[in-house]
Amino acid sequence: MDHCAALLLYLCLVTFQSGTAEASWKLRSLLEEMEMVANPKGLNSKGRSVPPARLPAPEYIHNLEYNLLNSTFEGHNLTEQTSQATIQALAFKLGCDFSGLLLSGATMEKVPQAWASHAMQFPAELTREACQIHRKELRLICVYFYTSFFFQDDTNSSLLNNCVLGAQLGHDHVDNLREPINISFWHHQSLEGQTLTCVFWKKGAGKHHWGAWSSEGCRTEQPSPAQVLCRCNHLSYFAVLMQLSPAPIPAELLPPLTYISLVGCSISIVASLLTILLHFQSRKQGDFVTCIHMNLHVSVLLLNVTFLLSPMLAMSPVPESACMVLAAILHYALLCSLTWMAIEGFNLYLLLVRVYNVYIHRYVLKLCVLGWGVPAVLVLLLLAVKSSVYGSLSISQENGTASQNISICWLLNPKVHSVLVMGYGGLTSLFNLVVLARVLQALRKLREREKAMGARACRDAITVLGLTVLLGTTWALAFFSFGIFLLPQLFLFTIFNSFYGFFLFLWFCTQRCRTEAEAEAEAGTEMDAFSSSQVVQ
Repeated sequence: MDHCAALLLYLCLVTFQSGTAEASWKLRSLLEEMEMVANPKGLNSKGRSVPPARLPAPEYIHNLEYNLLNSTFEGHNLTEQTSQATIQALAFKLGCDFSGLLLSGATMEKVPQAWASHAMQFPAELTREACQIHRKELRLICVYFYTSFFFQDDTNSSLLNNCVLGAQLGHDHVDNLREPINISFWHHQSLEGQTLTCVFWKKGAGKHHWGAWSSEGCRTEQPSPAQVLCRCNHLSYFAVLMQLSPAPIPAELLPPLTYISLVGCSISIVASLLTILLHFQSRKQGDFVTCIHMNLHVSVLLLNVTFLLSPMLAMSPVPESACMVLAAILHYALLCSLTWMAIEGFNLYLLLVRVYNVYIHRYVLKLCVLGWGVPAVLVLLLLAVKSSVYGSLSISQENGTASQNISICWLLNPKVHSVLVMGYGGLTSLFNLVVLARVLQALRKLREREKAMGARACRDAITVLGLTVLLGTTWALAFFSFGIFLLPQLFLFTIFNSFYGFFLFLWFCTQRCRTEAEAEAEAGTEMDAFSSSQVVQ
C-alpha cells in the first residue's frame, strides 16, 4: 500500500513538472514568435528570415496575457524573455498581505543597458479591492516591450525609448486607485524642450479598433531633465508620448533640406574664408566700414562651422558635456551674427541718412564690444543660471511606419528659444527693415533734388536694397512657418540662410570691384588734368 501511494505521488510530481515545462515552453515559443514578428530587419537571432505575422497585434497581446495568467510555475515569480531581450514577461503570486512592489529594469538580468531605464512601483492598495471579492492567490503580470510594433496607433506616435510597460492583476480591471502607480522612464540625454505626455494603451479605440494612446487617468511629471515620471490610477500598458514640435517637418522634405543646408553652409565657409583672406591681402584695412563687414564675416563663419559640427557631436559616443559646450557656442555664434547684422543696418543709417556731423569716438571698438560682448553675456548668463538649457535635441520624423530620429546640439528650453532666438532674430529683421525704408526714402529725396544724378541714385537704391536683404531680413521668413506658407518658407529660409556667407562674399567682391573702378577712373581724371596742364605750359 505504501508502494502504491509513493508511486501515485511520483506520477503526480512528474505530471506537474511536465505540465509546468510544457507551459513554460509555450510561453517562450510565443515570446520568440512575437520578437521575430516585431523585428524590423526581418531576421531572427539566428539570421533566418521571419515569416509574416499570422495574427493581428491585439491577438498576440491577448495570447501573451492568457499564458502568463494561466501558467504554472514554482516559487513566487516567473521571468521569461526573448533571446534578444526585446520582450520580457514577469508573473508574481500575490496575497492579500501585499505591501507594495518595486520593479526596476536595472535589476533585471540580460537586459541591455540602453533598455534598463525604467521602473514600476505598485502601491499596497493594488490588491485591496480584489481581496474583498475573493480571498485567494492573485496573479500580477508585467510585460516590458522594447518595441512599439504591437502598439501602433493611427498616427504612428513616437514613444520615448520605443518602450512600453504593461501590468495586469489577474482578470480584474483595476482603476481609480487612490495611491497611483508610479512608472519612471529615463533617457540617456536631457529631455528638456520636448513635449512629453504619459499615456496608456486604450484597447478597442482608434480607426481600426486595435487601440489608441490616451492620457486619461495619468499625470506627467519630470523630476529631472532626463527622467519622466508617470502617475496613473489604473493598470494598463504605459508609455511616454513624444511630440517635439507643433508643426513637424514632413519626412519626405527632410533629405533635400538637409542636403541644401550641408552644401550651402560648406560653400559659405569657403566664401567667408576667401573674403577674410582677401581683406588681409588688401592695402586698405583701416576703413571702419570694411572692419564691420569683416566682423560679420567672422561671425557667419563661426555660425556655419558650429552648425555643421552640431549633428556629429550629438551622437551618443560623444560626451554630453561636449555637446552642451558646442550648443552654447552655436547659440553664441547665432546671436553674434544677428547683432552684427543690426550693426550693419545702424552703420548704413548713419552713412546715408545722417550724413552731417557724425563722429563717434572709438566707433569700431564700441561696435566690437556690442557685437561680441552682448551675446557672450547672454550665453554666459544662461550657463550660470541653468546649464541644462543646452544639450542634444532629438527631432523625430514619421514616415509611414518607420521612425527617423535626428539629434543636434542646440537649445532645449522652448522659452529661451522663443526669446533669445526667435525674438532676437525678429527684432534684428524688423530693425533692418525700418532702416531699409528710411534709406530708400533718403535716396528718393536725393534723386528728386539732383535730377542729373537720377541714374546714380537708382543704382544706389538697388545696392542698399540688396545689402539690407542680406543683413538679416531673410530671418523674418521664420515667422511664416504655418499653413500654405510652410513649404515655400522651409526652402526659402534654408537657401537664403545657408548660402548667406556666399552672398556676403559676392557683395564684398562687387564692392571691391566698384572701389577699384572708381579709383582707376579718378586716377585717369588726374592724369588727364596733368597732361592738359603740361600742354598749356
